[in-house]
Amino acid sequence: MLKFFLKQQLIWVPVMGLAWWALDFPFMRRHSEEVLRVQPELRARDQEVTRIACEKFSLIPTSVMNFCEGTRFTAAKHREQCSPYRHLLKPKAGGIALALNVIGEKFYAILDVTIVYPDGAPDFWQFLCGRMRRVRVRVQTLPVPQHLAEGDYAGDAAVREAFQQWLQQVWREKDAQIARLLDA
Repeated sequence: MLKFFLKQQLIWVPVMGLAWWALDFPFMRRHSEEVLRVQPELRARDQEVTRIACEKFSLIPTSVMNFCEGTRFTAAKHREQCSPYRHLLKPKAGGIALALNVIGEKFYAILDVTIVYPDGAPDFWQFLCGRMRRVRVRVQTLPVPQHLAEGDYAGDAAVREAFQQWLQQVWREKDAQIARLLDA
């Protein structure tokens, strides 16, 4: 079964939110660094939700989908983040690192999926009406970095740094791939 880590606000999406809740999809709360400085226990709460979800995932065959950027790409978000990537926002390593820490031995591979709309991303209505001219999809199988999956991302600064470096390298390659797909 395919599982997504969802933002807490998505539970309020009519019909779908209830379905995701009934299917036991994990809902994550995101807090700003400002809030986390005042209430650091909130970071641990999200980590615990992830840990519990991953322990459930380990009991049945499951595919976990994680969007490392954590949000949709917009030019404003790209500027605000000062993203070093041309076509991507900065990746967030915490969710995928924790999932690998909890059930990494159950993961056989990481599928890196890249979707590019050469004519511009359609809005939801255009997508539903089939008004999307071209889409390019690339799927790449990456090995699970065992030395990172076995480390303690939350408690070991060296593991955290190594994981973030690995993910940033994946992102640099993905950014270059998107540029090639847009130019093709």
